[in-house]
Amino acid sequence: MTERFEFIDAEYAVYQGSDDIYLPSIVKMCRWMEVSRSRFYEWRDAPESATAKRRGELALVITRSFDDSNETYGYRRVHADLVAWGVPCGPELVRSVMRELGLEPCQPRPWRFSLTEGDGQEHDIPDHVNRDFTAAAPGEKMVGDITYIPTWQGWLYLATVIDCHTKELVGWAMDDNYKTPLIQKAIEMAARNHQLADKAIFHSDRGSNYTSHEFAKTLRELDLRQSVGRTGICYDNALAESFNAALKNELVHRTHYPTRDHARRDIARYIEFWYNSKRRHSALQYRTPQQVRNDYLEHQLTALINHKYAVRNVRGRSRRRRRREGAPHPPDQASRHRAGPAQSGPCAPGWPPGSPCGAGGPPGRTHPRPASCKP
Repeated sequence: MTERFEFIDAEYAVYQGSDDIYLPSIVKMCRWMEVSRSRFYEWRDAPESATAKRRGELALVITRSFDDSNETYGYRRVHADLVAWGVPCGPELVRSVMRELGLEPCQPRPWRFSLTEGDGQEHDIPDHVNRDFTAAAPGEKMVGDITYIPTWQGWLYLATVIDCHTKELVGWAMDDNYKTPLIQKAIEMAARNHQLADKAIFHSDRGSNYTSHEFAKTLRELDLRQSVGRTGICYDNALAESFNAALKNELVHRTHYPTRDHARRDIARYIEFWYNSKRRHSALQYRTPQQVRNDYLEHQLTALINHKYAVRNVRGRSRRRRRREGAPHPPDQASRHRAGPAQSGPCAPGWPPGSPCGAGGPPGRTHPRPASCKP
C-alpha cells in the first residue's frame, strides 16, 4: 500500500511542476490506484517513522562512501566502510538503500579472449605458485604482469609487481614500450623500497621478456626465484590479472588521456593514493593493503617485545635460584671488564715488581690482587 501512496504523491508533484492544463486530481488517482483517499492523506500527513529517519541518515553516509571511492564500491565494500566508521547496519540494508538511491558502481566492459600461443621452445622454469596467491609474510611471494593503457599519443605500458601477502603494488614502471628494461625497473623498485625475503618467489606469465636471459640475470642478482605459469592460462597469474581488471574498470575505461604524461600521473595517483592505501580488498577481509602491512609489523614488534621480556624473566629466576642455593653469583660482563683478566704471577703487568696490593700503578688504576697474594 505504501508503494501506491508514494507513486500517487510523486506523480502529483510532477504534474504540479508541468504546464499541462489537464491535471488529474488526487481523488482520481486514488480511484485509479484503488486506494482510499482518506488513507492517502493520513499517510502523507503522518510524521516520519523511525525506520524512515534511520534510512535517511544511512543514505547520507552511504553516499559519502560511494563518492569517496569514485563510484567504484559495491554494497559489500560500502558496508565495510560503514563498519569501520562505527555505523551499525547489515550488508542487505546497505544494498537496499543503494538501490533506492540509484548508486550503481562501474562495471567491467565485455572483452574478447586473446590467448597467447606457445613459441615451440622449452623454457625450463617451474611454477612455484600453483595458483596459491597467499603468503605468510610480506616479501616472500610476488606476482607481476604488463598491461597497456590507450592514450591519444599511443600505448602506455605498465609493468607491476604485487605482494601476495598484502596485495600491495610494491613495484611498478611505465614506458612507451614493453621491453625487458621495463619489467627490470619494476622488480628493482620492489627490491629497493621493500625488504624481500631470501629466495623469494617472483611469478609471471611466459612472456618473452619475462623468460629472457637478461631478466633471469636480474632476478639472480636480487636473490629471487623465478616462477611462471602455463602458456595461455590467465588463471595461473590471476592476482596480477585482477589488478589489471580493477585498474581498467575503475580508472582507464572512464578516462580519456591526451598524452602519456597525463596517463602516468593519473595511474601513479591511483596506485599510491588509492589502491595501496585506501581501497578495500575482498581477499583481505575488506581491509586495505596498508592496514595489512601495519598489522603485520605491529605483530612482529609485539612478538619481539614478548621474547625479550621472557628472556629477562628466565634470567631473573635463575639468579634468584642461585641465591637461595647459596651459589656464588657469576660476575657480569661489566664487572669482568673492570677487574681485567686474572693474573697468575705476583704482580700484574704495568705495576712495579713487588708493589703491595692496592698500590698505585698506571694512572687511574689500582693494583689488582693476584691469585698468589694473601691478605
